Amino acid sequence: MQKNVVLIGTLDTKGPEIKYLRDRLQALGLSTTVIDSGILGEPLDIVPDIDHAEAATYGGTTIEALRNAGGRGTAVAGMRAALKKLTLDLYRNGRLDAIVSMGGAEGAVMGAAAMMVLPVGVPKLLVSPIASGYHFFAPLVGTTDMMVVHSVVDILGLNPIACTIFDNVAAAIAGMVTHGHGLPQPKAGEKYVAVTMLGNTTKAVMAIKEYLAANAYEAVIFHSNGVGGPAMEELAAQGQFVGVIDFTTNEIYDPLVGGIHDGGPDRLKQIGLLGIPQVVVPGCIDFSVWNAGTVPAELSDRPLFDHNPEYYLVRASHDEMIQLGHIFAERLNMAEAEVVIAVPTGGLSLGNVPGGPFWNPEADADFLKTVQAQVRPDIPVLTYERHVNDPEFGREVAALFVEMMKKNNGAGSGSFS
Repeated sequence: MQKNVVLIGTLDTKGPEIKYLRDRLQALGLSTTVIDSGILGEPLDIVPDIDHAEAATYGGTTIEALRNAGGRGTAVAGMRAALKKLTLDLYRNGRLDAIVSMGGAEGAVMGAAAMMVLPVGVPKLLVSPIASGYHFFAPLVGTTDMMVVHSVVDILGLNPIACTIFDNVAAAIAGMVTHGHGLPQPKAGEKYVAVTMLGNTTKAVMAIKEYLAANAYEAVIFHSNGVGGPAMEELAAQGQFVGVIDFTTNEIYDPLVGGIHDGGPDRLKQIGLLGIPQVVVPGCIDFSVWNAGTVPAELSDRPLFDHNPEYYLVRASHDEMIQLGHIFAERLNMAEAEVVIAVPTGGLSLGNVPGGPFWNPEADADFLKTVQAQVRPDIPVLTYERHVNDPEFGREVAALFVEMMKKNNGAGSGSFS
């Protein structure tokens, strides 16, 4: 049976280009389903398999209602919601083995949103001129395994540059469909542990990984960059992990000041609510992350750490560290499985060392005091006279996790003191 590729595009402006890509995929032995995500006009030079009127019904609306929604943004939001439901329906009914979308700004965000509802491992490829420059990639990638191709030229015309890119896109989709695979569930006896990390905590996390391996656990490392933490939490909800070592929890601070490592309002809640045991470390919560040249004026008097030519780190204030202590405790108090908090008192990041730009032991101590005062009595808060990136601290945290799992798998939930 042929594998089926779903193509999404605004056919009133991108009809010939979608048709070209469809024909290339079919020439490579794949079947196709073309969905029209255009709102205002009718398809150009192509007949879709699912027209925009049918697509709109998946959002509980009509194409006429979208056309009269009162604004371009409102109409696009309505079609985007419909496409997400339609795409998931096609996948669940075995009618989607891969998906590709081409578009400018509106077409790209609609197609990308539809792809993001699909599981890791389903081939997803987005082609757009906005996959470049200073555009935000969150609307194009989300937390899943998107392949994003910069179209170089705008998607309007079948010139040699465009056709070369479209041909290669078709070949990439064919290769993924033929040789790729979906994400499997862990097999019996496989024990995967999610661990969060930044460059500031790499040495300690490498030690964690090694210690876990010696105890029959395999670490799966997530970059705590505003996407990695939420992606970890989503995959945990799918049953990928027996436990979590949330070692680098900086993603709870950036939302307070507008930094780019923003894990969203639910970061640090989800693992506990899922009933998954976890060891949690306040790694790197003492700074926010900014693109070079974008630190706002109100933070310009804060201690800065020149992390690399692209990113600056800005120290959290004393009051913010206390606020973070409340957030830390409040979210972990929601946990329905065992939680252990491990706090290194020798510094929470690379710049947080004696003489370093982020060294402020009084602020860090007040964070710790706040956590200790606010956290549930049954959640232990353990302290270590080490730096967060000390490999020995990593091994101690990994040992905590292994011991916790032994107790959970034996006589039930254990306690630490």
